[in-house]
Amino acid sequence: MSPFLYLRGLKHVDFSVFGVQDGQKAYRDPSTRKLQPYSSGQQVKRSIMERFLEQLEAKPAEITFVSVVTSKKDKATLGEGEPLSLCDPSYPDQLIGGYMRAESGGEKRTLKRRSPLSISAMRPLHPSLAELHSENITYDRSDRPELHRVIVRNADGVPLAQAEIDTLLKGTDRSLLRKWIPDNKRAGGFFVYDVAIDLRRLFTVQTNQYEPEISEATLASLKEKGWTEGENVFGKCLIAPQPEREKMARALAHALLHWQITSNQSRTFSLMETLAVAISDNASRLAGAIRTKLPEEGQQVSIVVEEALDQVETFITLAAGGYIRTQVEAADALDRAEASLAEKILAYSATL
Repeated sequence: MSPFLYLRGLKHVDFSVFGVQDGQKAYRDPSTRKLQPYSSGQQVKRSIMERFLEQLEAKPAEITFVSVVTSKKDKATLGEGEPLSLCDPSYPDQLIGGYMRAESGGEKRTLKRRSPLSISAMRPLHPSLAELHSENITYDRSDRPELHRVIVRNADGVPLAQAEIDTLLKGTDRSLLRKWIPDNKRAGGFFVYDVAIDLRRLFTVQTNQYEPEISEATLASLKEKGWTEGENVFGKCLIAPQPEREKMARALAHALLHWQITSNQSRTFSLMETLAVAISDNASRLAGAIRTKLPEEGQQVSIVVEEALDQVETFITLAAGGYIRTQVEAADALDRAEASLAEKILAYSATL
């Protein structure tokens, strides 16, 4: 049984924002020189972990944020310190998401656990299948001028009197209850993300104290909670209890397929529906399962989802039928993909 699982997902995004930086994060495609919207791997991972914890009805592990006060010219300034993780794998987000704790001063050993998930950025399936849109919007409250306060400050920051404001507005058509927000970028199109799962490390924690993942105190605590001693290719380890593995496997399978990026800008909400999912233990074949095909002259790039490819399971949703030529779209496609993914994770887990 392969120790790795690979997943590729295809999502449709409709006029949304999923990475705010001057409206929407973008990179320049080297082949077309077009700006392409994307969501970073870190943002995708955070979205997956949020859905994972929701499924488990669990809280994330506590993080301690350290800040440092420095003094310069008799003026106190608040500077940045390090965030300190609990480094406790009994918390599901720490076990699956990884962590690092490096305290300043070097007196304590650095603890670090690399996540067993490797997650790509969500990026366009093809440069011609994604677009950046731009719009000018307003924050407008001019319909109730009597309700809202208006403050106009001069160059020194001093508020003007009402008579001064009236004089300033004479001869202009300027509204003080409307703020223009120019050049807001929005993303749309077809996007893919890839995930590699290292099954050897998914539910195990190495106990070697030369490059420690956990402290000796946490090691003892995990044993008290039912973690058992074992050994994998990396050396001696602790293995999470079987009931916990089963719950987390099913929650993770769900999260990997059903995550969404939500924005506090409600006007940009998109379902970000999943159109197709491919699962394999062969990364090279996975790349061919969901891909594009270059057009003949005068035609558009087409999306190709292989319905039958050796070593690859492909699941196509009903929504995909509007964009992809397919005969096997199904209402329960994601349910079957989730069940298959959980089954594969648990099958390897049973060998631990």
